[in-house]
Amino acid sequence: MMKHNKSIALIICYYGKIPWYFKYFVHSFKYNPDVDLFIITDEPFDQEPLPGNIKIIRKTLSDFNVLATEKLGFRINVSRNYAYKLSEFKPAGGLLFSELLDGYDFWGYIDIDVIWGNIRDFITDELMGKYDLISGRPEWMPGCFSLYKNTDVMNTLFMQSKDYVKAFTDEQYLNFDETGFKHSAFIAGNTNLEINGGIESMMHVVQKATAANKIKPLFDFFMIEGLPGRLKWENGYLYYKNRYEVLLFHMMYLKDIYTPKKQINYIPDTFNISSTKIYHRAKSKLNGL
Repeated sequence: MMKHNKSIALIICYYGKIPWYFKYFVHSFKYNPDVDLFIITDEPFDQEPLPGNIKIIRKTLSDFNVLATEKLGFRINVSRNYAYKLSEFKPAGGLLFSELLDGYDFWGYIDIDVIWGNIRDFITDELMGKYDLISGRPEWMPGCFSLYKNTDVMNTLFMQSKDYVKAFTDEQYLNFDETGFKHSAFIAGNTNLEINGGIESMMHVVQKATAANKIKPLFDFFMIEGLPGRLKWENGYLYYKNRYEVLLFHMMYLKDIYTPKKQINYIPDTFNISSTKIYHRAKSKLNGL
């Protein structure tokens, strides 16, 4: 395994039922031993063996609320009935979990409905040496994969939004971590100065800071979403059409239309992802002959 000079830690806060696709998440992530993942939860994620680079941090949702209130300086009260609201806090991860992230060069937030390719093939030391922020999409910062340099400037960047207090205290999810639900406008090439309505999201903040030469971000096409089919995962690598290597596949739609008919007890080192399901190659009945 190639030695890397810069270290990466990823964070996810998760409170809820453990989904069937978590097994694929874990299986693919264990092939990235040089990237660490912290799962903040009180769910039984560790009932089955986890690879050494996935670490469970035991915190109840009440613990999170206390921690966030202390670090942010105003009352946070995320309800267990609407734990999805935690997505709003992703850009604040560098501040909220600074003790966990101490010593890492970059930290990032992710989602659990992801199948990983080889992270270091894409997120190289060279890239991390050039940029302060790395986005998995070219148009906006996705909640399923965005990376920040572990500095005070980047860890408090979210505070540059005039709406961050509102985003963290409003009962509804406002999509602060991405675009404030202005995805279409950013895809169309509009800038934060041209997009009115909604809240000042992280995408607005990043564009403002970039224009002021305060940060240097990279927006690139590292991931696949939707239902493209023709994906193959093999021994830690993810390929599209057997030609293009991919950093990750975000199962945001596939998980809604597909659930395995049987309990998943074993995931092979090669499997395929069509536009409707994940399927494993059948084992040979000839015992390898």
